[in-house]
Amino acid sequence: MSIKTYAGIPQKYAALETSKIVLIPVPYDGTSTWQKGADKGPEAFLDASENMELYDIETQTEVYKQGVFLADAITEKSSPEAVVSEVHKVTKDYIKRNKFVTLFGGEHSISIGSIRAFNECFDNLTVLHIDAHADLRKDFHGSTCNHACAVYEASQTTNLVQVGIRSMDIAETRVMDEEKVFFAHDMAKDEYWMDKVIEALGDNVFITFDLDALDPSILPSTGTPEPGGLFWYETLDFLKQVFDEKNVVGFDIVELCPNKDERASDFVAAKLYYKMLTYKFAGTDEDDEYESNFNLSAPLEGGKKSNSKLNTEEDEY
Repeated sequence: MSIKTYAGIPQKYAALETSKIVLIPVPYDGTSTWQKGADKGPEAFLDASENMELYDIETQTEVYKQGVFLADAITEKSSPEAVVSEVHKVTKDYIKRNKFVTLFGGEHSISIGSIRAFNECFDNLTVLHIDAHADLRKDFHGSTCNHACAVYEASQTTNLVQVGIRSMDIAETRVMDEEKVFFAHDMAKDEYWMDKVIEALGDNVFITFDLDALDPSILPSTGTPEPGGLFWYETLDFLKQVFDEKNVVGFDIVELCPNKDERASDFVAAKLYYKMLTYKFAGTDEDDEYESNFNLSAPLEGGKKSNSKLNTEEDEY
């Protein structure tokens, strides 16, 4: 990728040593089953970010001054399992450097690796899954690392809370904890849905945001768009509440499938990422040191957490 710093920010705000935030692009689209092109998502997102105003009117802040390091893109493509392994390894390395780690995909299968890394590093992790699709298949098309399996492992090893769901296979009902699933059709009639989601979250929260959670009227360029999604200001209101009330330890955004004839979606994705950073660091002085509360005893390489319900051997990580 030709962009050397996130959003074209000055180099003094983009060095790894001084940046509080790390952004890892993952241009991968190996298992998607309808519209291809999510591997072009990170490049389109970064290009749009370069053309975005960096002063946030709502909070009257410039969050990029907290420092945003643009990591090398993860370009592993040999197999879905290899991609997940590499995402897990790289993500965990940056967490261990005491950084606020974010990722931009790429298809949703990359989140298996990012969630695994955060779950190994943070105690009692909640995964807030914002998506049109349940993504709870144990395996799909011969792999457990398919985009349709994005949060199956999280359902077994973390407190998984799902928001915006409006498409799924009947088999996924056998895995789903419906007390922690907020279906789009119910949310449309429940003015208190945000408060109910907050109540379901633990203290440490990782957000995985599939852009098809948004209504196609505001973001059509995604691999599998579904009608009846979230709108811009309700999404921001919800995210602001999550960041205000919980310790969001990191997040990923996935499934931008850019269309050269419709570039507004790229800009929506860029703005969403920047707003999420803004909510995380609003009220934080740029000179303050970022202190993650990751578990210092977590191993540098993989390993099964003691509370894991998966029968996965350590060397498989």
